[in-house]
Amino acid sequence: MKHRTAKELRDMFIKFWEEKGAKHLPSFSLVPEDPSLLFTIAGMVPLKPYYLGIKEPEYPRVVTSQKCVRTNDIENVGRTARHHTFFEMLGNFAWGSYFKHEAITWAWEFLTERVGLDPERLYATIYKDDEEAFKVWHDDVGLPAEKIYRFDQDDNYWFMGDTGPCGPCSEIYYDRGEKYSCGKPTCGVGCDCDRYMEIWNLVFTQFDRQKDGSMPLLPHKNIDTGMGLERLASVVQEVDTDYETDLFTPLIKHTCDKAGIRYGDDPKNDMAVRVIADHVRSVAFMLADGVERRAGLRAAEAAASCGEVREAPELRGAVCLRIFADPHRHHGRSLSRADHTAASHRADNQPRRREVQQDIEARH
Repeated sequence: MKHRTAKELRDMFIKFWEEKGAKHLPSFSLVPEDPSLLFTIAGMVPLKPYYLGIKEPEYPRVVTSQKCVRTNDIENVGRTARHHTFFEMLGNFAWGSYFKHEAITWAWEFLTERVGLDPERLYATIYKDDEEAFKVWHDDVGLPAEKIYRFDQDDNYWFMGDTGPCGPCSEIYYDRGEKYSCGKPTCGVGCDCDRYMEIWNLVFTQFDRQKDGSMPLLPHKNIDTGMGLERLASVVQEVDTDYETDLFTPLIKHTCDKAGIRYGDDPKNDMAVRVIADHVRSVAFMLADGVERRAGLRAAEAAASCGEVREAPELRGAVCLRIFADPHRHHGRSLSRADHTAASHRADNQPRRREVQQDIEARH
């Protein structure tokens, strides 16, 4: 397998789906239009109105590399190989344009023929009753039946909410080898250890769940997929964790240089450096998309005075402030001027790099 940078993988993904007729849309803002969300947490979030039927898509096929922020697992950041607050979601989407056969066979083509992953290391999961997906994987792709795992609704079914578009999904796993195994006899696809790693989730939205639980077919069958760029890069670059990919190593080097330490010498320092590298990315891109730390200060003041925080900008600012403050528990000033390293990985943020850097430096 040829070594590729994260930028090369991102560009390859976009080009591949453009060749399949998709329109490349630039990453949407981290601040979503959806009032139920503080941040864009997945690639499909900005496209949600198309799945709900609120808007008609301008293009029947779309590809994006979407900036995302999730903070529900913030305490695990730096402690595990793959928890992040900021990440990029590579995704291809279709509304009535293609369905399971194309989504599965093209995903396989991209991973095996374009990226060069070993087909023998790839596995698939499907919803337990999804015979159509099984047939595509088994008959069209040629994946042996023993490498296609059936799981129930909790693992392989996607719902947008209590009602609305939903459907089964199929996940693609990569076997990283025995050295990453937990060693348990039951270790296999779906295990919590690092051996079998999910790299791509293909969602087939074909039903419309009603209040009574019934699920009639949607007028059009749709596709929504997501693959973490960080995970794909860790596989292709053959490193143990996401933090050793070229998405993080420049930030880690910068932090270590500022702190006067060497990565790998001390586990406690290493964890702190990983936290800083992750949080630098989040803060830089939040600021680039207009999240105001001042709103976070207002939220903190309101909370301190037992007031209620109701406005989304204040809540977003509070999250940004929390993420910004977290690295200071580890290495103080190491966050300063690191944002340009993070922003350099995404061209669509270049116009605001200087403004973002000045904003961060002003806090010290």
